[in-house]
Amino acid sequence: MNTHAQVDPPRLLLVEDDATSQGFFRAALEALPAAVDVAGSVAQALQMGSATRHHLWLVDAHLPDGSGQALLQRLRALHPQVPALAHTADNGAGVRQSLHAAGFERVLVKPMTRAELLAAVRDCLGQAAAGHAPAGEDAVAPDWDESAALSALNGQQAHVVALRELFLSELPVARDAVSVALRQHDDGALRRQLHRLQASCGFVGASRLGRAVRQLHQAPESDMARRQFDAAVSALLH
Repeated sequence: MNTHAQVDPPRLLLVEDDATSQGFFRAALEALPAAVDVAGSVAQALQMGSATRHHLWLVDAHLPDGSGQALLQRLRALHPQVPALAHTADNGAGVRQSLHAAGFERVLVKPMTRAELLAAVRDCLGQAAAGHAPAGEDAVAPDWDESAALSALNGQQAHVVALRELFLSELPVARDAVSVALRQHDDGALRRQLHRLQASCGFVGASRLGRAVRQLHQAPESDMARRQFDAAVSALLH
């Protein structure tokens, strides 16, 4: 006779439209363990949230068809008691304040380490939180920062290799989208593209490109910032 009851792992809803970031979250959350449903848009998240009761929502602040704040309001109308964690590549104090005000219990800034993510998830789920230390700014900016990538993925080299392959396959499309936004002076589209790239660069250790992305975000009209961005992309693709 089986005397041990089977305990199902918590079921999480991850709302993230960037494939590289999705890969990081999936790999990191394997350690809980947890069942993870992934949605790439507000519409998909609402469909999944309506069909399934989740223990925690992990929501990107910026999505292709809406904001994380608006999505949280609609999800809470379905399940008022489910905790929510926001993740964003925007480290501005105003952004964090608005996300907390919208009802998110925790706000994580991408790129975060695996330890930071798991500590926040365990905290939101009411489990014992693991200790973590914030990641610091790189002193130099090599094309690939192995230590940063391995730290983000808890030393799992196979995950680093897989995520980098995915990142490089999508990088030409991201580069072209940034170029189009710059030519058309579309500030909104430019911010969205750079926001996604900044998070992805951190997860895979693309240090030089991550720094170029931040500089371009701060000064999109700067010829030097544009050249540094193009050079950093080219260095990774060739």
